Amino acid sequence: MQDKRFIHLHLHTDYSLLDGAIQIKPLSERLEALKMNACAMTDHGNMYGAISFYNTMKGRGIKPIIGCETYLASGNRKDRTGRTRGEKTNFLLILLANYLDGYRNSSILTSKAFT
Repeated sequence: MQDKRFIHLHLHTDYSLLDGAIQIKPLSERLEALKMNACAMTDHGNMYGAISFYNTMKGRGIKPIIGCETYLASGNRKDRTGRTRGEKTNFLLILLANYLDGYRNSSILTSKAFT
């Protein structure tokens, strides 16, 4: 399986509170040991570790892919009426930045989600 290429596109670091466990430096060491050439960081609703992740991965020659895991809700987030039992109320969406504009837009969205 060494000739196969695999890239994590949905990975939580310790910046994903209550979900992620791996710290960025040990992650970069493991990726380097496995000869992986790229990895995405998609923490829950935040991009707090983006700069640290970017710099650490670049320092090891690994392509950093910056992203975040977001949720979409239909209607108003406070509205709990009108839903039938078992109806899904929110949807998971992984955002990955391809260019600097994508990073900026993701930063804006996650910042607005906190306000």
